[in-house]
Amino acid sequence: MANTFKLKTKADVSAQTGIYTVPGSVNSVIVLGLILANKTSSAVSATVLLESNTLDSEQNENVTLLHQVPIPENSTLEVFSGQKLVLQPTDTVLAESDLSGTGLDVALSILEVS
Repeated sequence: MANTFKLKTKADVSAQTGIYTVPGSVNSVIVLGLILANKTSSAVSATVLLESNTLDSEQNENVTLLHQVPIPENSTLEVFSGQKLVLQPTDTVLAESDLSGTGLDVALSILEVS
C-alpha cells in the first residue's frame, strides 16, 4: 500500500469552489488539516462542504463541515487540527465565502492511501 502526502490549494475563493476530489485510483484519503486565510481588511464568512455519494453499508449524503464561520480580517482559521476526516473515491471537498472576488485562500493537507 502506497501512502502519498499532498497539499491542495485554491486562492481567492468566493463562489462554491471544489478544493479536492478523491480520485478513483486511491482507496481512501485522510484529511490532515484545512487552513482558511482571510487576506482582506474586513471579516469574511466561510463555508466548507463535503459532497459524498459513496456506498458501503449505507448511502453517504452531502454534509456541511463548517457553516458561515466568521474569520476576522487578516487572519487564518485552522480546521481539523488533531482530528482526521476519511474520504472515499469521488468524495469532494468544497469551499465558499461571502466575498465577491478575492480574499479567501484555502489549503488542504491530505494523505492519499492507495
